[in-house]
Amino acid sequence: MSIQTVGIIGAGTMGNGIAQACAVSGIQVVMVDISDAAVAKGVATVAGSLDRLVKKEKISEADKAAALGRIKGSSSYDDLQGAQLVIEAATENHELKVKILKQLDGMLAPNVLIASNTSSISITQLAAATQRADRFIGMHFFNPVPMMALVEIIRGLQTSDATHDAVHELALALGKTPITVKNAPGFVVNRILVPMINEAFFVLGEGLAEAEAIDAGMKLGCNQPIGPLALADMIGLDVCLAVMEVYLKEFGDSKYRPSPLLKEMVAAGRLGRKTGQGVYKY
Repeated sequence: MSIQTVGIIGAGTMGNGIAQACAVSGIQVVMVDISDAAVAKGVATVAGSLDRLVKKEKISEADKAAALGRIKGSSSYDDLQGAQLVIEAATENHELKVKILKQLDGMLAPNVLIASNTSSISITQLAAATQRADRFIGMHFFNPVPMMALVEIIRGLQTSDATHDAVHELALALGKTPITVKNAPGFVVNRILVPMINEAFFVLGEGLAEAEAIDAGMKLGCNQPIGPLALADMIGLDVCLAVMEVYLKEFGDSKYRPSPLLKEMVAAGRLGRKTGQGVYKY
């Protein structure tokens, strides 16, 4: 299956980032959100991102205009009818995603593929909420989507080879490097990353080193572009805590217990960049 038009549910950070990646690569996009204002904001974000690429001479003005011309914004699911693939990129909430997927499943043609950009929810479970479980897959992009090379392609128990191959081909067409993983809590990257962040909070809480020293150690000693505590502030400490709690529940293994300091900071409302203070002040 050749995917030439991609529908995207959600015009927020991930949705508009996926839209930009597709449009720049010559893929037609229909980006849908609950209101015209939300859609307009998403399109404006893409335009601003493309402007920065023009200033850096990464793309031309003509490239920018062509990419924007490939993005159709809409507040109606009916406009998704011409898509071969629809990617759900709504808020990370199980009930909301199931509601959206059921709605999509009921109105899309039977051969249309559906993907979820979830970073933590079971693809097998989401697929079971539809009547096309074999044509359902996880397509986990990383933020910021236009810059990050990786896409995790997650196969649910029911995902067919044809669905996997079509989505894998699309990821390559977007200039991304796809890795195929099985369905499990956190998949691969977050399964390794978030416990590492959690361990950094244990180290900080035990007073082994100051936050700046911990981050410098991981940057200089492990060649990471950003330290784990600064990264936690960027992700959101509440998100990190929620992921660790999911791992502890799903795996039943005490190695996934959240750091007491992480829990304390979340309780204090120090969630990172979005609140102006986390491990660091902003």
